[in-house]
Amino acid sequence: MEMDAMLFWNIILTMVVVPFGWAFNKMFQEVKRIQILLNKTREDYARKDDVKDDMHNLMDALKRLEDKLDKILIGNR
Repeated sequence: MEMDAMLFWNIILTMVVVPFGWAFNKMFQEVKRIQILLNKTREDYARKDDVKDDMHNLMDALKRLEDKLDKILIGNR
């Protein structure tokens, strides 16, 4: 009888502990995946200074293009 009670208790503990172990493993894998994605995001993140410099370069190029178009339109009159 004692062996049956011990076996029953082991089965109950196994049914409780195994799902917690499985859930912990899945959470650990998810945290690892999120850390990898965060590192990639940090690498690809455009800083405000970079965007600002690119915008200034673009505006300068558009200003030069506008000046050239003005010269062409004035020359056609």
